[in-house]
Amino acid sequence: MRNLFMKVTYDGTNYDGFQTQPGGNTVQDKLEQAITHLTGEVLKITASGRTDAGVHAYGQPFNFETASRIPLERWCLALNARLPKDIVVTEAYEVPLSFHSRRAAKRKTYRYTINGNRFPDPFQRRFQFHHPVALDVKAMEQGLQLLIGTYDYTSFASRKSTKTSHVRTIYEAYMEIDRSMCRPGSSDQGVIHTYITGSGFLQHMVRIIMGTLIQVGEGKRRPESIADILAACDRAAAGSTAVAKGLALWNVSYRDAE
Repeated sequence: MRNLFMKVTYDGTNYDGFQTQPGGNTVQDKLEQAITHLTGEVLKITASGRTDAGVHAYGQPFNFETASRIPLERWCLALNARLPKDIVVTEAYEVPLSFHSRRAAKRKTYRYTINGNRFPDPFQRRFQFHHPVALDVKAMEQGLQLLIGTYDYTSFASRKSTKTSHVRTIYEAYMEIDRSMCRPGSSDQGVIHTYITGSGFLQHMVRIIMGTLIQVGEGKRRPESIADILAACDRAAAGSTAVAKGLALWNVSYRDAE
């Protein structure tokens, strides 16, 4: 048996998240079907984590054991020929049989994208949350910094979370603004990217953080209130859950630091 480690990039718009569901319309389902079509094996893949319905990913890791002797260099092209066009396998490696994509992951980074321009971008509409009203980005950045550290993030977890502990560590969080698509002389704010890197994330955690920060940007909350929300350990204390399409799994690292 061989243990193969791969990375997959996908547009999650048309899928019910990554992890397999009874309806069969998930990224995992499509990958497993493609592998079966290629090798004849019926198997389950192990991913670095799950994503919500409508969330995207750039290079999400997964692994699986196979008896196939197909050379490594052929796997990506062979699977992509059997996958929908919005799911693309980009890398393939052989790893020890003991390797587990989720358990071995050290750091995960998510990116959330807000289009702050007056008009939406029709070419990026699947990957951006359009917010045409001006946001106080500096206030949002101040609130974001208060989330860095090791805390109980219950306030930023779905009420449906089944995790026994909501303690996680956020190592890094920052915002970048791309103004390349701003119209000259307009009130366009540009495309605002928020990157959050942590040891792991709870269900809806990044989306609830972003929904709360958007309220800060709108002036509905003070940046300092983020500390109070954290301390409350109560989902009701935080803001709404931001729409899924603005979120993407950006990177998964298997090293303690980069």
